[in-house]
Amino acid sequence: MNKQSPNRLDLSHTTTRRKFIGTTALSSAALLSGGLTSLIQRSASAAGGFDFIEKSIPELQDAMASGQITSRELTHGYIRRIQSLNPLLHSVIELNPNAIAIAAGLDNERRRGQVRGPLHGIPLLVKDNVATDDQMQTTAGSLAIYGNHVPGDAVIIEQLRAAGAIILGKSNLGEWANFRDDEAETYPLAVGWSARGDDTKNAYDLSYTSWGSSSGSANGAAANLCAAAIGTETDGSITGPSAVENIVGLKPTLGLVSQDGIIPIAHEQDTAGPMARSVTDVAILLGVLQSPFGEVLGHQLPSDYAQFLDPNALDGVVIGRDVRFFDYSYYGSGIPGDELTVAFAENALSVMESLGATVVDVDTGDVFAYNGDEFTALLYEFRAQIADYLATLTHTEMHTLADLIAFNDAHCPQEMPYYDQDVFLLSDQFPGYPNDPAYIAARTHARTAARSGIDSVINSGVDAIVAPHLTNSTGPAVAGYPNLSIPVGIRDNGRPAGMLMYSTFLHEPQLIGFGYALEQALNVRQQPQFLGSIIPIPNGGFCTGHHNHGQPHLPHGKIF
Repeated sequence: MNKQSPNRLDLSHTTTRRKFIGTTALSSAALLSGGLTSLIQRSASAAGGFDFIEKSIPELQDAMASGQITSRELTHGYIRRIQSLNPLLHSVIELNPNAIAIAAGLDNERRRGQVRGPLHGIPLLVKDNVATDDQMQTTAGSLAIYGNHVPGDAVIIEQLRAAGAIILGKSNLGEWANFRDDEAETYPLAVGWSARGDDTKNAYDLSYTSWGSSSGSANGAAANLCAAAIGTETDGSITGPSAVENIVGLKPTLGLVSQDGIIPIAHEQDTAGPMARSVTDVAILLGVLQSPFGEVLGHQLPSDYAQFLDPNALDGVVIGRDVRFFDYSYYGSGIPGDELTVAFAENALSVMESLGATVVDVDTGDVFAYNGDEFTALLYEFRAQIADYLATLTHTEMHTLADLIAFNDAHCPQEMPYYDQDVFLLSDQFPGYPNDPAYIAARTHARTAARSGIDSVINSGVDAIVAPHLTNSTGPAVAGYPNLSIPVGIRDNGRPAGMLMYSTFLHEPQLIGFGYALEQALNVRQQPQFLGSIIPIPNGGFCTGHHNHGQPHLPHGKIF
């Protein structure tokens, strides 16, 4: 396969790195001269005479069915928009050089009357830790495994392609899904950085965090660089970026969506999930991504989640207000001003009441009682499971976590300008998965505590539980339960506010229905305006002297 060199950011089949840098310079000049509005206006918003900006998947499908636009034109339109805005946002690591040809083939199918389903001809961005067996790389944003060959498409990529979706490109992410170092979690501007993709910028406020690790998937969808996107989450990596980028993101039940072909942190928590501008598009994507394994096997599953898009879904239900998380000092983002998002969540609860819901205060438990055990379990799991993944690759000299650590040390200026690899180093000290009694105790305690906290509330007659944005990702993540992030407003400073809605095992249909009803009533979706100024990430100084590889502190709000 034709693999481009690691120092080339390949944004199209014909865009050279020099041309791309020139585009970046021009865009920067436009920004410095106050010409951001003209930059946005110049960025593509129409293709074939059809304005595709903010269009949902059904609207794009209708436009293609009626002949207003072809998939080829739509794909080309998104590519032009990426070329215009990616120098500012760093959403996309690389484009699929075959995307337009694939779109043309799907147009031919449509002309023959062959339409595969609601994703036929729809361009999607996919996070760069999801394997694609094509001319694109799969690297988790790292240079360490650049040039590798994956054994095949990830299962979810196979299903997306079979459904007619176009894999438009690979979206940027916090490198190794933010499981390399704790600085990436405590310094909010670094959490969307990767050596291959640079630092993902928040499309609403360039000085605000893009969170992580699915940052490129989130701002790619938010800025209309794709119809929708695929992210992954271990704890907070879908729900967090969705909240700060004013989109909808769903972390599914563990076992609903296949992990095969996805670079792991830990199979005990990892899942891919849909990220899009509307609940409708999330529901459509979830139906195609569904590929059950583990605990989900044997359960009857919906073939189509769009059937649950009911504007009256909240009438007569009970919604739990998870009281600990409405005290933002308990488990907030740590970002000054983010406590203002609580008022938006409270307003959303009032709107839910106006739609017929009853809101009650509930308590799903103290996440600090088990997030230490969660982290311990992840350290064991990552060390073993990243080696298992690397063993599936060819054309790489990386075989173990120790190899990755050595690579980062040897390429420090490229790989560690802003944060170190203390979590890698710590994880390498935790052999023994899956039989070490300390591992078993940590994973068992964390999962049991998380599940009992949520299940006790749901079993009391509550239909779903809510919390403000960037708070309770940990409970649903450790439990393996679904968690929906939904926009609930834009603050006066232009920064989005989101709300989490979670429940128990396989309750995606309920969350989709409740989220859709709230979305229709709130109607808060807005395009990003690229406000604020870019704040450069300070160099961490990790490559100038001796590394202090002491044990890192436990991350406060995990985002991997």
